[in-house]
Amino acid sequence: MSGNEQNRDNEIKYYIKRSRRKTISVEIEPDLSVLIRAPLHMPDRDIRKFLEISQGWIIKHRAEAARRMQKAGEVQLLSMEEIRQLANEAVKDIPERVRHYATIMGVTYGRITIRNQKSRWGSCSSKGNLNFNCLLMLAPPEHRDYVIVHELCHRKEMNHSKRFWAEVEKVLPDYKKSIEWFKENGESLMARMGSL
Repeated sequence: MSGNEQNRDNEIKYYIKRSRRKTISVEIEPDLSVLIRAPLHMPDRDIRKFLEISQGWIIKHRAEAARRMQKAGEVQLLSMEEIRQLANEAVKDIPERVRHYATIMGVTYGRITIRNQKSRWGSCSSKGNLNFNCLLMLAPPEHRDYVIVHELCHRKEMNHSKRFWAEVEKVLPDYKKSIEWFKENGESLMARMGSL
């Protein structure tokens, strides 16, 4: 990984990625390695101290990721025909739901595209173009609506600030249930796409 520092600590592989950021954070990667995002000039000792403090969080979340991967390994892969059917359903369903919520929220949007993706449920460009994953058709309608509302809220806040989440909550007071649902089920759904 270019520009990254690779290390091992107690057999946990971790990478340090430095950038022009002000804070340090930790993420669990799909291969269960640990990615530390750190400011450009943060001393190594401060990063090691952060790792020590975060050790409990890392162990817990690596274990959860491993369980999700095991669960994902048991899923049945979708055929190309099934993916096409999901995409066709999404083309009929999602634009209608987008129109519904955009009216409620008083926002505009551009083009709506349905994609076959293995990493994202939806996105919103700075021009207001919306992308949605056809696999959303496998999610319960209320969780599908959460993704739609989430992306439309980016028409008001192009970030994930407190103001952004306040906008989501205005429309969907129970949105955190959807976040939990995707944490529990998202990876296994994405895995159904296989290597297509």
